[in-house]
Amino acid sequence: MSPIIAAADGSSLSNPGPAGWAWYIDDEHWAAGGCELGTNNMGELMAVLDLLRATEHLRSRPLHVLCDSQYVINAATKWLPGWKRKGWRKADGKPVLNRDLLEPLDAAMQGRTVTFEWVRGHTGHELNEAADTRARAAATAFRDRDACPCGPGMGVDYDIEQPDRSADEQPTLF
Repeated sequence: MSPIIAAADGSSLSNPGPAGWAWYIDDEHWAAGGCELGTNNMGELMAVLDLLRATEHLRSRPLHVLCDSQYVINAATKWLPGWKRKGWRKADGKPVLNRDLLEPLDAAMQGRTVTFEWVRGHTGHELNEAADTRARAAATAFRDRDACPCGPGMGVDYDIEQPDRSADEQPTLF
């Protein structure tokens, strides 16, 4: 079965400051949100967490997440087991930041086939740019106290047998 390929991105206007997140599959399947005060890493994590939640009804289908955040990729693929084993402490003994997002992210990935691919941000990658634009728009909306452009979400009408395409061929609790 071909994977769902989506980009996830976060944005913080002052880091910390008004923050936004977004995930993007195509123009009919994307979502965004944000908060008045957050960090870029919080936005990046929230984008992936919301994507996992939005695709829960398609959990039998692999999910391939394009992400420009090494922090999110490493947290999800390398660091989580050690953090949990050490009682949510880092190697230096300090508490893991963003645990409130990392714990549900870990739970949402259980029993699913989720892969991550790093893409360089702001280099014209179509899916990443679409997610970035939406995450920044959400952060800006929270800063300006405007309505957040939340998007259509996933919906149950998503074509479960979407044509198999590589990531390069495809058109981020707050």
